[in-house]
Amino acid sequence: MKLTADLINNSISHINPVGDRELILRDLKIPAIENLGVTKDLNDSIDFINNDLRVLGNFPRLNRLQQLLLNNNRISKIESGLEEHVPNLHTIILTNNALSELGDLEPLISCKQLTHLSVLDNPVTKKPHYRLFVIYKLPQLHVLDFNKVKLTERKEAEQLFRKADGTDNDLAKSITDHKTKTFEPGEGLGEAGQSHGLTPDEQLKIKEALKQATSLDEISRLERLLKAGHVPTNK
Repeated sequence: MKLTADLINNSISHINPVGDRELILRDLKIPAIENLGVTKDLNDSIDFINNDLRVLGNFPRLNRLQQLLLNNNRISKIESGLEEHVPNLHTIILTNNALSELGDLEPLISCKQLTHLSVLDNPVTKKPHYRLFVIYKLPQLHVLDFNKVKLTERKEAEQLFRKADGTDNDLAKSITDHKTKTFEPGEGLGEAGQSHGLTPDEQLKIKEALKQATSLDEISRLERLLKAGHVPTNK
């Protein structure tokens, strides 16, 4: 369901148990964040739980917004410049999403007010040094994955990733440089197709199939075909 101005205006906005004004946009199959300017920056928290979001970004300037609940989506990319649009964000809950590489978390580094973060049940948590790397890159964090960040962890993270002159060592740099290559439906097919030897006609067929896809499951199937260099056939 597209996140329209009407949908936002007709959604529940209430005072949550901690006294914040929270906009409820959960369980709506929303594929992308958009049109939040109509909220007029009246919410401390937005609940996007159980949707189909793939990218965390595209926010207008929301000075009041402090918390994003994004559990159970399909987010694999965090757009850079997040801090410019939501400068007072202190809590981001990304439990059960699709973030895969430690470098994918780099856009959060500039969110200087961020003190509470969860990326539990994302593939990235399986990466070596995951917790220490996040603590190193986000030194202001108080709680990571619902566990308090300890002073011993901060010291261990600095020893692992920082050189004597205070800069990142080679291990930290190599991790930061490794990011997931995301694919947006209908974009970048020329380059991807060339890598698999697809002809212009075959690329056009994939573009048309993506335009006609009626569900995220169908889009995912087409993405897998693209990565494998296959052209979808009519069912």
